[in-house]
Amino acid sequence: MDQNSRFLLRTFRKYYREHTPILPDRFARREFGFMFFDRDFVQRHMGFTNSGDLHRFMESRVPSHSYYSTAYYRKPAAPTMEEKEWLGAELIFDLDADHLAGAENMTFEAMLAQIKREMIVLVDSFLMGDLGFSEEDVNIVFSGGRGYHAHIKIPEVLGLGTHERREVVDYVTAKNLDIDSIFPLRNEATRSAVINGRAINNARVVRMIPPADSGGWHLRMRNGLKVVVDDICDMDPKDLRKVYPSIGTRKIDGAQADLRKSRELIFENNKMSTLRKPTQDLLIDIMAKDMAVRLSGEVDEPVTADIKRLIRLPGSIHGKTGLRVMPLTRTQLTDFDPLSMAVPTEYSDEEVTVNVKRQFEIRLRDQRFSLLPGVQKVPEYAAVFLVGRKVADYGDGTSKDPFF
Repeated sequence: MDQNSRFLLRTFRKYYREHTPILPDRFARREFGFMFFDRDFVQRHMGFTNSGDLHRFMESRVPSHSYYSTAYYRKPAAPTMEEKEWLGAELIFDLDADHLAGAENMTFEAMLAQIKREMIVLVDSFLMGDLGFSEEDVNIVFSGGRGYHAHIKIPEVLGLGTHERREVVDYVTAKNLDIDSIFPLRNEATRSAVINGRAINNARVVRMIPPADSGGWHLRMRNGLKVVVDDICDMDPKDLRKVYPSIGTRKIDGAQADLRKSRELIFENNKMSTLRKPTQDLLIDIMAKDMAVRLSGEVDEPVTADIKRLIRLPGSIHGKTGLRVMPLTRTQLTDFDPLSMAVPTEYSDEEVTVNVKRQFEIRLRDQRFSLLPGVQKVPEYAAVFLVGRKVADYGDGTSKDPFF
């Protein structure tokens, strides 16, 4: 075990002397798994019957990462999945900053802020919106790293299989969204005439718009269409192509004139009959290729679909940041600041020598650190984060750890 691991183990032990992770409901039916500082694999197939046993385990073994199963088992400590006898599983939604577009160019602080915004959209618009779960049904957890989890534990979802869970993911992410069901085609009579004594009815095909009292993706796309129509009417064509790449090289002068005359009328009538066909086609392309993606939610599909998943144990410490895995209500999520609120108070303000590998800036406990490469002293709580993130090494690189 190197000096970095020994330093983290020592500080984690201080935390686990005072804290037992939060036991999940029906914990005796859960499998537990752990990683340690002196090994690089997950030790799983473990079970606990009471909080005292878990506390003694955490204090003596000091895991670097701690997990529990989202599934319930008849025999959670059995050595094989078949022997465990699956009883059901929570419905889990996982958001992590590595899924963010451009995450590689973001600071850690910016990643956390953006992934929290994504989580709020997922919870408010989809879980508590379209899917109808209440705030009490949605158990939110900060992962201690770069993301959040949402747990749904109500009886109605526990028995869902992998296929049904993938369908939920497809709904949230707009995968295979049928644009023709959102904006269906209808034949509309335009005028009639009598030719050689016979009545001839002329008709054309028009796109319908979901009515204002729709729900789910129909209402979401109706509102998105309003944004698109306003943008086309009001924005410069060059800017429009940056916002809506599907426009491509098509001329949009005609579409702008068309929509400026009819932007209110099409929503009053819930149809595009006053628009020329090229304008209708342009709107549908934008909605299918650009707006659907913008309006969709983010979620890690394999996590939601997995009915035997191990997930972070609330109240434990994340080995790559030193931050606490924290349960949150939806109300708490709004003002939650993980770089302040998830830093354990057991980490002290005493200065620790670290060797910073690269220029790095971070705010922890409301103190901003602007660090240049080289040996310097920082508070212990900052050292834990820097060493865990591999931004710095513990010590000055020459002396041995005096504690070992």
